Amino acid sequence: MSSYYKDPDPQETNDWLASLDGVIKFEGKEKADYLLRALTEHARRRGVATSPGIVTPYGNTIPPEAEEPLPGDSLVARNVAAYVRWNAMAMVARANKGGKSLGGHIATYSSVSAIYEVGFNWFFRGPQAPDGADLVYFQGHSSPGVYARAFVEGRLSEEQLDHFRREVDGRGISSYPHPWLMPDFWEYPTVSMGLGPMLAIYQARFMRYLDRRGLRPAGDRKVWFFMGDGESDEPEALGALPVAVREGLDNLIFVVNCNLQRLDGPVRGNGKIIQELEARFRGAGWNVIKVIWGSEWDKILMRDREGRLLARFGEMVDGDFQTIRARGPEYLREKLFSDDPYLRSLVEDISDQELWQMTRGGHDPRKIYNAFKAATSHRGQPTVLLVKTIKGFGMGQAGESVMVAHNVKKMDRTSLQIFRDRFHVPLEDDQLAELPFIRPPEDSPEAAFIKERRQALGGPVPFRATDHETLNTPELSAFQSLLESSQQREISTTMAFVRLLGILVKDKEIGQRIVPIIPDEARTFGMEGLFRQLGIYAPSGQLYEPQDSETIAWYREDPAGQILEEGITEAGAISSWTAAGTAHVHHGVAMIPFYIFYSIFGFQRIGDQLWAAGDARTRGFLLGATSGRTTLNGEGLQHQDGHALLFASAYPSCRAYDPSFAYEVAVLVQRGMQRMYRDGEDIFYYLTLLNENYHQPAMPDGAEEGIERGMYLYRPAASGQPTLQLMGSGAIMREVIAAADLLRDDFGLDSNVWSVLGINQLHRDGLLAEDWNRTHPSEPRRQSYVAQLLAGQPGPVVIATDYVVAYVEQIRRLLPAPVAILGTDGYGRSDTRERLRSFFKVDRHHIVVAALAELARHGDLDQAMVEKAISTYGIDPDAAHPLTR
Repeated sequence: MSSYYKDPDPQETNDWLASLDGVIKFEGKEKADYLLRALTEHARRRGVATSPGIVTPYGNTIPPEAEEPLPGDSLVARNVAAYVRWNAMAMVARANKGGKSLGGHIATYSSVSAIYEVGFNWFFRGPQAPDGADLVYFQGHSSPGVYARAFVEGRLSEEQLDHFRREVDGRGISSYPHPWLMPDFWEYPTVSMGLGPMLAIYQARFMRYLDRRGLRPAGDRKVWFFMGDGESDEPEALGALPVAVREGLDNLIFVVNCNLQRLDGPVRGNGKIIQELEARFRGAGWNVIKVIWGSEWDKILMRDREGRLLARFGEMVDGDFQTIRARGPEYLREKLFSDDPYLRSLVEDISDQELWQMTRGGHDPRKIYNAFKAATSHRGQPTVLLVKTIKGFGMGQAGESVMVAHNVKKMDRTSLQIFRDRFHVPLEDDQLAELPFIRPPEDSPEAAFIKERRQALGGPVPFRATDHETLNTPELSAFQSLLESSQQREISTTMAFVRLLGILVKDKEIGQRIVPIIPDEARTFGMEGLFRQLGIYAPSGQLYEPQDSETIAWYREDPAGQILEEGITEAGAISSWTAAGTAHVHHGVAMIPFYIFYSIFGFQRIGDQLWAAGDARTRGFLLGATSGRTTLNGEGLQHQDGHALLFASAYPSCRAYDPSFAYEVAVLVQRGMQRMYRDGEDIFYYLTLLNENYHQPAMPDGAEEGIERGMYLYRPAASGQPTLQLMGSGAIMREVIAAADLLRDDFGLDSNVWSVLGINQLHRDGLLAEDWNRTHPSEPRRQSYVAQLLAGQPGPVVIATDYVVAYVEQIRRLLPAPVAILGTDGYGRSDTRERLRSFFKVDRHHIVVAALAELARHGDLDQAMVEKAISTYGIDPDAAHPLTR
């Protein structure tokens, strides 16, 4: 009842409440809930604006009478947890002894330990489980606990634990979950906070996608995602919650570790993060289970017939709970019970020590077990567990519930004793300071329990498979139509890619493995023809007649559809791409994802997610359509991409290209599939695509290797004696070709024309050659691929692209001749392609002037020729550079 509502008839209100009490007493809580929902729905139909009713009291969702006891010997499970807790703490503390200062986190795992142990003991299924392994996304800062568990299970050695965060010599283990660094252990990189929740949602969806398409049965496998409550501040963390509901992903379980603290202080000091998250998840349609109070609180809450203790909990803010835990039992009694005789009566027979030992729900294995059991058996909705814990639980004054808990990396002697006693760690006082790593004896009940439980659940967790399915990918001849001249027809490289995709989906070997992913731009890219051919994945099918059903390319949704049409969400689309690109690991089925998007909305918008995808060793293709700064007629700076390829250069496993012609696209896709899916390389490809229609030439003989390595001679000088080396790629390649023609026709200068479509690859090739030469001074010097191609080629080099100059600057040092680089630095503009290229000084006329200027600067041409070209082509010599406009 709202406090601001002045009740004109309290007696009537009490009659209603008494009636509800009678329903609860004689017909049960479920009937009471049904009546309340029926009344609310009826009131809303009558026009009453009722309260939303999505937040429940600050108590446990599962009542004590509905709980089951822990299976087996809970004392043995407690003892196993003691070994794990100690090793997790000792690992971080040892990493910071002796001046190493390697960092690490103790408090996060201390808060989540009981939650993980319940999962390891009874729920997380391994790779030998009947339906396959569960997919578990561990909370990044809790990695020491996962390592400690693996050590106790015998999967990691003491040497590895002692080299926590020391990986260079190959003996250590990584700071956080990193599949790239520990490819047979970690499955998912999760420490870039906020990204994991969306990745987990789309992973659960992709599991269903594979099932519906008949490629891999989903069975009863679960996707578990663990996150901290502070992580929910990231917009991506909660941004895809409705997707999980629309798709009915009851194979998805979120576990939010609500220790009420983030890195610097409370998550919601003046609010209640658990209640806030409940509203967000329940409002989105999730099944919400709250685990707030441990079993010791049950008897007190059962005494409270009036619900006043729950009301008191509801009045308090999270900052109160943190302070209570930091100040001790007397403060707890005073804060909760001292000002109300009724509340005092609830705990009058309970000592301060007993009251202090009453745990939060996240430290009670019994509560967690029942919450996990309810979550795994729930059907029709995704489930979230909101589990209340204490950050630094058991660390004593060194870290329990204090503001600095996240950064505590050491434990003093007193804190070690408190920790040892609290968790029943089998160590004597004189052993504590050495921080030894400990395992249960091989003949102990604890060792037998660990072995039995992991065998029963199907093997180790986490575990990443390293033996993957290979595919018979097509030979280049399969794309012969794209290698030939388009004759009189003008098409864009985007259209060429769509044709290529059409060839691939019909391939008998890999057609079913192709996953087209589009963020609501299929019609923009000319891909709508695939709607009818392949269908758009929709688990419920198509429940309506589409408006365009009478057209050829109608919008067809299908439970077995092949296309993932994601809507306006690049973040969701890249999450699907990551799930598809790692399917060979997580599902044993190699899938080939092609994610096509507006190029500016790629690396710029989802760069952190792409980095996580690279860390996860994702394979697949990214297609940046409408690429380049000057290709979009009429579009402004927010749509014009002149920098994605430079961003791509920072991603170690990304091979990025700026193709100009259909045959280049075909070669790159064919070589990419071969390298990733036949040869098993953990790389991914980024190809830019253009929306400009023009004649597509035939592939020059012998160009395949150069295309894949990033540079080849597109057109040699007609005379065989070039004066210049002109280079380009993508949207500006045709301007480079036209400039070569102008130089020949207007100035009698012959040029070699080179396609430099893979600047990033050329740069990396140069780095490797330079490194070899530095460290092998007595060996024959190695040449970069660029130097090999240009050996003996005379004249200055002029390079023009539709990207910022810094992109091409990567290879300046590799070029043996003087170099001029033209690029599109600055914000974009709306105009025609011709005017934009003139504005950014990358059109054919500016390329000619740049070439002549380089010749003149080195004494090979009179300066008057440069001035003549400027005048002839109508170039304003005083026009400001785009960077200054």
